[in-house]
Amino acid sequence: MGKINIKVGDTYEFSKKVSNEDVFSFAEVSGDKNPLHLDDEYAKNTMFGGRIAHGMIGAGVISAAIGMGMPGVGTTYLGQTLKFKKAVRIDDTLTVELEVTSITEKEKFDIATMKTICKNQDGDVVIEGEATVIPPRV
Repeated sequence: MGKINIKVGDTYEFSKKVSNEDVFSFAEVSGDKNPLHLDDEYAKNTMFGGRIAHGMIGAGVISAAIGMGMPGVGTTYLGQTLKFKKAVRIDDTLTVELEVTSITEKEKFDIATMKTICKNQDGDVVIEGEATVIPPRV
């Protein structure tokens, strides 16, 4: 078997704008139709003062960064911790920052741990956590 293509200290960034269509599509796919995400009239009377995106959309952007960027295609997710720090608004641009913090070598596969930070366009941290993955061997 080959080696993995990442090492401790490697970093990667990925950005995506969260659209209104993304929020409605996520509600359909997940079944989470909380009016906080879908209904302007309802949401304006909440502590957020308006609609916000589902927190798991931000988690999905983290998944995209890992699965398509670093370590990349073929990565297997084992776990992810998430701390939601600030609401994500419709039309926010999220930037995920990944950093490899450890790699445990095993006989048949390796396990990488990565710090995962998701920020909005103002640089505010909206989600922080840690991912554990099996990177593909090349």
